[in-house]
Amino acid sequence: MSTTTRLLSQSVPKNGVTMPPWLHEITQSTSAAPKLYAWTPENLPNSSGNGKSQSATPKDLHKRIFILGIGNLGRLYANSLAKLGQEVPVTLVLHRKSLLEHWVSEPGIELTRHGVTEKISSFDVEWWTEEAPAHGPVREVCDGSKIANLLVATKAPDALPQVDRLRCYLDGNSTVGFVQNGMNKLWPPYGAIYSEHRFQPRQHPNWLVCVTTHGVYSLGTFKSVHAAPADIAMGLVLPNPDTAHAADYLMEQILRAPELEARKVPRNALWVLQLEKLIINSLINPLTAVIRCMNGHLFDQPAPELKKLMDMLVDEASQILQALAQHPSSEDILSGVDSAPDADLSKEALVERFSAARLNAMLQRVGEKVKENRSSMCQDVMAGKQTEVREFNGWLVQMAEYLGLEAPNHKKLCELVEAGVAGEQNLLRLTLALGSHRDGTPT
Repeated sequence: MSTTTRLLSQSVPKNGVTMPPWLHEITQSTSAAPKLYAWTPENLPNSSGNGKSQSATPKDLHKRIFILGIGNLGRLYANSLAKLGQEVPVTLVLHRKSLLEHWVSEPGIELTRHGVTEKISSFDVEWWTEEAPAHGPVREVCDGSKIANLLVATKAPDALPQVDRLRCYLDGNSTVGFVQNGMNKLWPPYGAIYSEHRFQPRQHPNWLVCVTTHGVYSLGTFKSVHAAPADIAMGLVLPNPDTAHAADYLMEQILRAPELEARKVPRNALWVLQLEKLIINSLINPLTAVIRCMNGHLFDQPAPELKKLMDMLVDEASQILQALAQHPSSEDILSGVDSAPDADLSKEALVERFSAARLNAMLQRVGEKVKENRSSMCQDVMAGKQTEVREFNGWLVQMAEYLGLEAPNHKKLCELVEAGVAGEQNLLRLTLALGSHRDGTPT
């Protein structure tokens, strides 16, 4: 059975490209983008007025950075960007009314780094909703203008749906930066299809990705610990051919922001770095989520059965990434006009770079750095929240299917996390049940 035939129940071809379900759903939609209202503390009954509104300085919209999603990464970026001063205004976009109410009672982002806690409250705060406020000024998002600079710091499953909801406030002069874990959905070929469907010709935003390796964990609402300082690699996944320069402003502020340690990289290097980050996330996050342990448990003399399972997961991931590097669908990324020539990013070099031995060595290096941390997925399952396992291991399973391979261990791990299964014994059962794939060749 061909790959396309096997995927027909989940995706539909368009212009020769097999679309994943999320993209097929969007291309079939004919609904208009909603009108959204920007609530501020002034719109809350009995508000003391804590928090500001960007409408106070409407002429700064070309410089203003909106941060959508104020979880751990959103707090990290907000903290650093705020240190650039008033010349770079920042608006925090909250996703629930209750968070706006919380801000009114306790305004400020708290970030602890190296044992020192700093609190910054010099942000504008808004909640964007289709519901018009009954109190205070009634304003549309950006007063009906376009968003120039948007950082999307939501969980991975919510990132593109939230951006799609904002599409009438975006155009070719907008830059949208994604900072979440997982592979960005707008890598070729899907980004061009999405942009063509949702925007007028050559009017789509510049799509930016920030591969963020900093380790941050939560202490509560608007409070985080920057536990493992690292760096950020950023670049354009899909630039607008007419307005790519518009992305320079947002990238420059991220480069300037203290503590972020950001750098710009060409598109092919960005793709490889995001794939490698995906492997880290697809191992550490779900395993610690099931075991309910700190990251170091996986690396500090793990039980033989756990080590065997980790090796099996790395082997599966290695086979998928090696096949992807050699697949025709990767040609545009590796040698396209937005990529830099680099012998270390040739197909042959990537096959070696994505070998199980290399990936295992990378995993051990990262594991040593983050061993004192608790993964975001472990935090999520312990708090009863939705996880990103489908964006990590689920992506590997879908890519394996696309390439004609199998990923039974990653698939089972997805199921364990989503079922809320806890305990290391369940991982041992997984190892025993699927151990026959360890030495076999996926078909």
